[in-house]
Amino acid sequence: MSISVRSVEKMFGRFPALNDVSLDIAPGELLALLGPSGSGKTTLLRAIAGLVFPDSGQILFDGEDMTRVGAADRRVGFVFQQYALFRHMSVARNVAFGLDVRRGEGRPLRAEIDARVGELLDLVELSGLADRYPGQLSGGQQQRVALARALAVSPRVLLLDEPFGALDANVRKTLRRELRRIHDATGVTTVLVTHDQDEALELADRVAVLNQGRIEQVGPPATVYENPVNAFVCGFVGNANRIAGWVRSGQFSTGALGLAAPDVPDGPATAFVRPYDLQLGDAGFATRIERISLDGALAHVALVTVEGMALDAQVSRDQGRTLVAGTAISVMARRAHVFPADRTGHAEA
Repeated sequence: MSISVRSVEKMFGRFPALNDVSLDIAPGELLALLGPSGSGKTTLLRAIAGLVFPDSGQILFDGEDMTRVGAADRRVGFVFQQYALFRHMSVARNVAFGLDVRRGEGRPLRAEIDARVGELLDLVELSGLADRYPGQLSGGQQQRVALARALAVSPRVLLLDEPFGALDANVRKTLRRELRRIHDATGVTTVLVTHDQDEALELADRVAVLNQGRIEQVGPPATVYENPVNAFVCGFVGNANRIAGWVRSGQFSTGALGLAAPDVPDGPATAFVRPYDLQLGDAGFATRIERISLDGALAHVALVTVEGMALDAQVSRDQGRTLVAGTAISVMARRAHVFPADRTGHAEA
């Protein structure tokens, strides 16, 4: 099912939670809403779900206006961060809940409900735990139950609000892969809210970056990361060194650092350089190695320039082992994103 959000606005008191938001989500797509706290991503998700109504604008499902239709009539599956499982019900009965509470001709036969529950527990790889209770499960297992329960009612769209936020890092990584597998198996149009950049970039077909109630950029993860449209997106999505300087005649400069900036107007500007785009060697500007930390196949190198500017570089583990803290080393920036700064000196979004 396709979803179309058209010029949606939502105020909470005098605070604009959503400000002229428009977004199209394709059938079967997994779209991530990414942004900092207060950016409007959860409000947008709840508006799609029918849990809040916009002050203006439209929300369409397959071209049908659902703007004022309540959540119960939208056929959406919603997975919350805190699972919201029924502690007194078994795993199987939790998954079956949405089907059990149906009335009249809409309620399937018991055999059909049990078959559906078995199918979904197989899908989320919990088939041997049907008779357990939520208190007997790990956090990751409880989240899988919540996902199966949301899918049990055959939703037209699946909405997930920070579904992995309460889990530890290793479990989150495992469940990311599982969510992608389940999404590909079901084909349900899915919208995921997250503030975790790695989560959005790994999982989603497309990412929508929100800031202060507006969508700054929408696109495939690689496009948003490698070709950010403005300073906010560049600074929020992925790690980057922020370097203040000045652009003159298509050249950004600050201290000993110079970078090409052909499309940036003359004036104060900020260059964003990814840590892996800093090349350590015999050419470039002078720095001193402050610290080296190994992280799997990579090494993170903390540097400081002659002017006292701190920089973070990322090199291979093998190269990192050859470096020595306290020694001088030259650095060259292979690539940078340069954006104009406003009159206060901050990079414009």
